[in-house]
Amino acid sequence: MAEQLVELNVKGMHCNNCAMSIHKLLEKKGLDNILVSFASEEVKFSTADQSLVPGIITDIENLGFHVVDDIATHKTPFYDKVENKFIFCAAFTAPLLLHMVLSWHLLHHPMVQLLLCLPVFLVGCLHFGKSAYSSLKGGVPNMDVLIFIGSSSAFIYSLVGTIQNLGEQYLFYETCATIITLVLLGNVLEKRSVNQTTSAVKDLMKFQQVSANRVIKDGIEVISAKDVLSGDVLLVNEGGQVPVDGEVLSGDASVNEAMITGESIPVQKKKYDTVIGGTIVQEGNIKIMATKVGSNSTLAQIIDLMKKAQAAKPPVQKLGDKVASIFVPVVILIALLTFVITYFATDAGLQRSMMHAIAVLVISCPCAMGLATPTAVMVGLGRAAKNGILIKGGDTIEAVANTKYVIFDKTGTLTTGKFCIKDIKAEPGQDIESIRGAITAIEERSNHPIAKSLVKGLIGLSKQKVILKSAVEEKGLGMRAEDVEGNNYFLGTAKLSTDNDYNISLYKNQVLVAQIAIEDTIKPDAADLIAALIKTGIKPVLLSGDKASRCTSVAKTLGITDVHAEKLPEEKLSVVNIYRKKGKTIMIGDGINDAPALTQADVGVSMNDASHIAIQSAKVILLNTDLKSVVTFLQISRHTLLTIKQNLFWAFAYNIIAIPVAALGFLNPMVGALAMAFSDVIVIGNSLRLKVKKVD
Repeated sequence: MAEQLVELNVKGMHCNNCAMSIHKLLEKKGLDNILVSFASEEVKFSTADQSLVPGIITDIENLGFHVVDDIATHKTPFYDKVENKFIFCAAFTAPLLLHMVLSWHLLHHPMVQLLLCLPVFLVGCLHFGKSAYSSLKGGVPNMDVLIFIGSSSAFIYSLVGTIQNLGEQYLFYETCATIITLVLLGNVLEKRSVNQTTSAVKDLMKFQQVSANRVIKDGIEVISAKDVLSGDVLLVNEGGQVPVDGEVLSGDASVNEAMITGESIPVQKKKYDTVIGGTIVQEGNIKIMATKVGSNSTLAQIIDLMKKAQAAKPPVQKLGDKVASIFVPVVILIALLTFVITYFATDAGLQRSMMHAIAVLVISCPCAMGLATPTAVMVGLGRAAKNGILIKGGDTIEAVANTKYVIFDKTGTLTTGKFCIKDIKAEPGQDIESIRGAITAIEERSNHPIAKSLVKGLIGLSKQKVILKSAVEEKGLGMRAEDVEGNNYFLGTAKLSTDNDYNISLYKNQVLVAQIAIEDTIKPDAADLIAALIKTGIKPVLLSGDKASRCTSVAKTLGITDVHAEKLPEEKLSVVNIYRKKGKTIMIGDGINDAPALTQADVGVSMNDASHIAIQSAKVILLNTDLKSVVTFLQISRHTLLTIKQNLFWAFAYNIIAIPVAALGFLNPMVGALAMAFSDVIVIGNSLRLKVKKVD
C-alpha cells in the first residue's frame, strides 16, 4: 500500500523545543517525511497505514498539545491565551513588587504576599508545569523545566518561611511571581515576532481564500475558490483575482503576476494563454476554463514548497540542536552545583545559595538556540519568494552561500530563445533582393519560432516578394514551397553547410541559392550578471549542447572563459562532477533538458515559468526570468546564513556569559528572568531585519 502524507494542525507549540519533542515522538513511531513547524503550527508525516493516525493524534495530545481541524477557524479559549495569562499575572505581581519600594505594612505581611503570589504560581504550574512534564515525557526537556523548577523553588522556600514564621528574610514570593510574569511576557513577544517571520506563507495563503464567478446555464453563481472543479468556466472581471489556474477562453486582460514572479509590470493575456490562480486582473475581463485546482494549482504547490523548505534544516543548525537537547539537564546540574558550593564553601547561607541557584535556572535560555535558524530561514525564504525566487530547502541556503562555480546552460538561460538574422550569404550570381523576398514569403506560412524571427528581421527589407502557389511544412526539416511561376523552393536546416555560422539554407529548383546565419540574442542583463559573479569571486562556466562556435561567441561577449560545448545530457553530468570536486557548484538551466545536470549539482536552479513550477530536479526555481534574480538569490542566501550565524553566536554567547554570572551571585533572579525573556526576542528581531536590510 502506498504511503500517504498526513497533515495535522497542532496548537500549543511555542518554541523549537516543543517541535523537537513531537519530532522525536514521530521518529520513535517509525514514520517517514516528518516535518514539524512550531511557527506555522503544522505537523506532517507519511504512513501507509492510516489506522495509526488516531493513535498518533492521542500521543501528540498526551505531550500537552492540541490537534485541531483548522487553525484559522479554531478559537483559543480566553483563559488559554498567553496574552491573557500575562495580564492576569501582572495584576497580582505589581503589588508584590511595590512592597520593595513602599513601607506600607499590609504589603509586608506574609499572608498577603502568599495570597498575591498563589494565583500567579497556579497559572505558572498549569502553563510551565504542564509543558515541562510533557517535554520530560517526550525525552526532550525544554526551557519550561528550568522556569518551573526556579519559580517552584522560590515559592516553596517562601511558603516554608511563612508556615514556620521564620521572618521576612525567608520571603521571596515576589521572585516567584516576577519570574512567571516576565517569562509569560517573553512568550507573548516571541509569539508575535514568530508570526511575522511566517508572514510570506500566510500572505500567499490569503490569495487562496477568494470567491469565484462560475458560469452556469442561468447566469453566474458565486462559489469559494476551493470548490472550483477542473473544467469549470469562470468569469474574472477587472480588479478581480484569478481564483485558480486556467486557460483564457475569451477576452483580453492585463494581469499583475507580481505575487508569483516578483515582477510588477502587468502581462497581457489573450485567448489560449494560461493564467495563474492568485494573480490580479488590472484591466479588462476574461473568461477562463479551470485547469489546475486544489493542491495541483501553482499557488498551492508554491505554498507547499515553502512550508517544506522552512522545515529543512541547514547543517549549521545541527550544532544548535545538539546543544539544545542536552542543555536543560546540564543547567540543572550547574544550578545544583551552584547551590552546594555556595552553601558549603562560603558563608552565604541558605537564602543566598538558593537565590544563586534559581538565578542560574531562570537566566538560561535553550530557546534562543532553537529559534536561531528557523526564524532566519523563514524570513529569508519569504523575502526570496516575494522576489519570484522559490527555494526548496533551508539546507540549500548554506550550500549557496559558499558557491565557487556557477554553470549556465546557454539557450533560454543566458540567451532569450528568440532568434535574429546575423547574415545572409548569397551564392555567386544570385540576387539578394529576390532571396529576401523568397524567405519572407515562405516563412510567413510557418508558425515556427525561427520562421517568425526571420519574417520579423526582414520587415522593410524584402522588396521583391515572391507569390506562392503552395507551401508545406516538413517537421524537423523546414518548408517546401512552389511559386506561381512553377519554381520549387526548400528553406530549412543547413545540414550540408561547411560553415558552422550558417545554419539555414535556401534552395531554388534543387540549387543552393543562399545560406542564412541566425543567432539567439543574449539577454540584456546577462553581461551584468556574469560581471557581478566574477566580482564576488565566483567563476562562471558555460555548458551547452549547442555548436562550439556559437557557445564561444556568447562566452566571449559575456566574459566567460570556461566553455563546454556540444555536450549531450549524460556528458553534462561528468562536467558538473568535475567542478563539484573543486568546490560548491550551482547549475542554472531551463529545468527540462538539463534535469540530470540540475540534480547532480550542489544546487540546481531552474530558469522557468510558473507552469513548470513542480519540476523536481531543481532546488531553486526562478519564476521571474530576469537574470537579476540570480544575483538577488545569491545575496539573500548569503545574508540569511550570516543572520543564522549571528543568531547562534548571540544564543551561545548569552548563555556562556549569563550562567557563570548568575552562579557567582552577581544576578538577581528577577533580572535573570527579564534577560531570559528578551534573549529570544533579540534573536527573532535580528531575523526580522532580513525583511528590510540591504542585501546588495
